[in-house]
Amino acid sequence: MAEILVNPQIAPLDQPVDIVVVGLPPGDEITVQLSTGDRASHGVFTADERGVVDLTRHAPKEGTYRGVDPMGLFWSLERTGGKPGPMCLSVEGAGEIELKRLTIPEGVERVEVRENGLVGTLFAPEDDGGDLPGVIVLGGSEGGLHESDAALLAAHGFVTFALGYFGMKGLPEHLVDIPLEYFGTAIDHLAERCGEIGVIGGSRGGELALLIGATHPQVRAVVSVVGSGVVTQGIGPGANLLQKLSYEAASWTYKGEPLPYLPYYVSDELRSKIVNDEPVPLRLAFDTSDGIPEDTEIRVENIVGGVLLISSGHDDGWPSTELSEVAMRRLKDHEHPFPYEHVVYPEAGHLIAAPPYRPATDVTYPGPGVTFSGGGVPHATAHAQANAWKRTVEFLQEQLGT
Repeated sequence: MAEILVNPQIAPLDQPVDIVVVGLPPGDEITVQLSTGDRASHGVFTADERGVVDLTRHAPKEGTYRGVDPMGLFWSLERTGGKPGPMCLSVEGAGEIELKRLTIPEGVERVEVRENGLVGTLFAPEDDGGDLPGVIVLGGSEGGLHESDAALLAAHGFVTFALGYFGMKGLPEHLVDIPLEYFGTAIDHLAERCGEIGVIGGSRGGELALLIGATHPQVRAVVSVVGSGVVTQGIGPGANLLQKLSYEAASWTYKGEPLPYLPYYVSDELRSKIVNDEPVPLRLAFDTSDGIPEDTEIRVENIVGGVLLISSGHDDGWPSTELSEVAMRRLKDHEHPFPYEHVVYPEAGHLIAAPPYRPATDVTYPGPGVTFSGGGVPHATAHAQANAWKRTVEFLQEQLGT
């Protein structure tokens, strides 16, 4: 009798699982399917001489992914048009197993913060003794909070603070003139219940993470994922993307003064894609052909700690590799005394700044009146996301001590 074995059936979203089917006739062909109602994936496998299909060792003959990949069924989930439901793994003749992927791991507590102008959520292991390091977790140009990122990171031995900075009640509506002092208040709040502090951000949050580290010496580690070593233009009001790109304003202020920024550039190609309702590679809005003004470069050499820069080689969101290389150059030129590294995933797209094993098949994502192109190919983006998350956790543990 064939049987599906999954270990573990209940696990945090960022933890891989082992899937094995046993009790099969040797050489038998089976289809392993994963479904969440609104998404589905599958792989066709041939049982080995022991009557086993082991996804950690065997590649599918065909399916939604290729090659040996224990988590291939998870990242290759494709939209079905159905309604979301429980995650179920099934094999004809062997039954079905329900899996639970936790966005808040067991043993992690959640506390909302709405004080001193701060809007965020704290996460910490329930047995936190008060001496764990802290990490501020920042989202990007979508605004709001990245709670699941912070909750999953907390399970690795941190007190984390998912911090909003625009696009929520009590915060500025747009990414315009955000005071860097706000993040100093957040650091002080977090410091009351943790040890050393780091900051991680993705996309525009990666730009911000470097700025926070360069401005506030309490920060001992910075991770910028598909971020920028250059200050870029704000994202203001507007009924559509063209209006937003035309709104000339700074993203950040310090001591009441707007920070100089690299302005957007609306090329004919970019305008054409917007007007014709084609997927928009927003990287076209960044023109560095005449060089990058030095006053827009973030003074990353002022960071009193380690710096991890992570970029994608096929990033359609913006030129993260080039913009992050500006930070890398400054760190080298100033002989930064702390560890620093720039990791580039050549075939990955923009959407790697999140915990792994989520669907990577959406190569586009919604924007203001447009559809953005993320770039990259799904398998490369999925593997980059997993490796980037692993590197991030290990880097923060090494730099901050856990």
